[in-house]
Amino acid sequence: VLGKVKSLTISFDCLNDSNVPVYSSGDTVSGRVSLEVTGEIRVKSLKIHARGHAKVRWTESRNAGSNTAYTQNYTEEVEYFNHKDILVGQERDDDNSEEGLHTIHSGRHEYAFSFELPQTPLATSFEGRHGSVRYWVKAELHRPWLLPVKLKKEFTVFEHIDINTPSLLSPQAGTKEKTLCCWFCTSGPISLSAKIERKGYTPGESIQIFAEIENCSSRVVVPKAAIYQTQAFYAKGKMKEVKQLVANLRGESLSSGKTETWNGKQLKIPPVSPSILDCSIIRVEYSLMVYVDIPGAMDLFLNLPLVIGTIPLHPFGSRTSSVSSQCSMNMNWLGLTLPERPEAPPSYAEVVTEEQRQSSLAPLGACDDFERALPGPLFAYIQEFRFLPPPLYSEIDPNPDQPTDDRPSCPSR
Repeated sequence: VLGKVKSLTISFDCLNDSNVPVYSSGDTVSGRVSLEVTGEIRVKSLKIHARGHAKVRWTESRNAGSNTAYTQNYTEEVEYFNHKDILVGQERDDDNSEEGLHTIHSGRHEYAFSFELPQTPLATSFEGRHGSVRYWVKAELHRPWLLPVKLKKEFTVFEHIDINTPSLLSPQAGTKEKTLCCWFCTSGPISLSAKIERKGYTPGESIQIFAEIENCSSRVVVPKAAIYQTQAFYAKGKMKEVKQLVANLRGESLSSGKTETWNGKQLKIPPVSPSILDCSIIRVEYSLMVYVDIPGAMDLFLNLPLVIGTIPLHPFGSRTSSVSSQCSMNMNWLGLTLPERPEAPPSYAEVVTEEQRQSSLAPLGACDDFERALPGPLFAYIQEFRFLPPPLYSEIDPNPDQPTDDRPSCPSR
């Protein structure tokens, strides 16, 4: 009596504590194919097939004249790798010859496999409405006179996005204004200013939103914020887009003449897929929309782009981030936390002695190592303005801003 296949399973040698198979480009994927049989069986081969690809598919209805319609299919595919290996036996033609068969005895048997993912960037695993990015390993057991036994198991690939880069650490900000009109009457404007401290975040982080909403209209408005995911699919020169709400929050209602300030209002990012920016047929992007809900009119909104990464923010910021980006990020938030009447600074004589001023004129050789390491133009700038006295302090602005238009002033101003 011929033996039977009791089970065929695939397991991965996981690289993390969660025991979930997660890999990146250049990693080695390894594991075992386990085969349990009752009785002795003869097989032609036991093979594995590993593949990674992105695939897009959707349909659209078309009219071809009166009472005539047809369906247009849009499909596209990108292959990232395709690996095959034989664990038992050898590649044979599809015949049922009994020659050259491999005998597997009763019991449980394990066969190791290993292959390397390409070094080139791979798209992050993703499941969307009109497409997906999938990676899997399939085991196939071939025996004469019988249908093959097949099993497929997927694994996850993350193409890492490090948010500790200057472009993703740069602040995002915007300002918009809207004037409501009703027949022959024009109300005052509704203004919105919003900013966030950086562009890159990871799932689980909270975005701190700094915003000011001023309502000079006659209506009651509500400030809100939301994170949206936009999935874009490309095939045959066409694009299909899907926009999904990820998270949102609501502020307090604002009556006419009122102002609301968000001094770091937090919106938490739930577990979501990282951004996909390098795939030619699938793109996944995120944005933070800060907007004012206006009843009976189009909303006033600001879109601030986001990138959801996989490598979180370094506790002290990125070593690769530029000094200018760090300074600009810090300076942008000062306007929201400064006191209304700051104290006058100390006088020049209290800060810099005459000896310090004279020493600032010392030649380059007398400076410390840090100064010698500075570029020429930057060092010259520091030397020239190092101990010059600041202008006299005054709480009266010597150059007040001049009004630029004749709009009616808001009661809150």
